[in-house]
Amino acid sequence: MEVKDSNGALLNDGDSVTLIKDLKLKGSSQVLKRGTVVKKIRLTDDPAEVDCKIGGSAIVLRTEFLKKV
Repeated sequence: MEVKDSNGALLNDGDSVTLIKDLKLKGSSQVLKRGTVVKKIRLTDDPAEVDCKIGGSAIVLRTEFLKKV
């Protein structure tokens, strides 16, 4: 299964990515700002989503909002 970011670059476990858009977290007042670097992503069974940790919280991000560093 190939997982690609918003620019079509292949993503792998452990890659670092950057957010390309401000994202509101559901159920929280927290906002993830554009340009935030997320390290050590983990691929999931869904090619459109990746797992990661931001600020100690486990979060699932859509690959359409990510750019490989």
